[in-house]
Amino acid sequence: MKRVEGDLIALALDGAFDVIVHGCNCFCSMEAGIARVIAREFPEALAADMATAEGDRGKLGSLSWAEVAREGAGLTVVNAYTQYHWGGAGRLADYGAISAAFLQVAASFNGARIGYPLIGAGLAGGDWDEIAPRIDAALAGQDHTLVVLPRRV
Repeated sequence: MKRVEGDLIALALDGAFDVIVHGCNCFCSMEAGIARVIAREFPEALAADMATAEGDRGKLGSLSWAEVAREGAGLTVVNAYTQYHWGGAGRLADYGAISAAFLQVAASFNGARIGYPLIGAGLAGGDWDEIAPRIDAALAGQDHTLVVLPRRV
């Protein structure tokens, strides 16, 4: 896994990635964290999420996505269903769903340049030390990059 500091969306819009992946809950609610920013910047991704069944636990580990075009450049934004609920305390990230979702990313976007944030390790309360090896295993042999926001001082 490559790691860079920066803004995932800005990097994607600048052409650094063909595909960006972010974690979603199963209730069609992209209202917090990077999902909120994705929904605002890429309403096509929000529409793809809204086209899925709200509250369906069966979505865990699956994907929805949207092809977007901005200033002549194409990009795929992937909604990875990595947690069932949102809000509340404790770990909401589903490690098995993260593994399954990234296996689907590898199969669906083989050869693409893939970028993602600390999926499951922010508001979802997961342990990045548990999540990172799952993503690495699922995306073995792929060009994939973790994008971390720079720390504010």
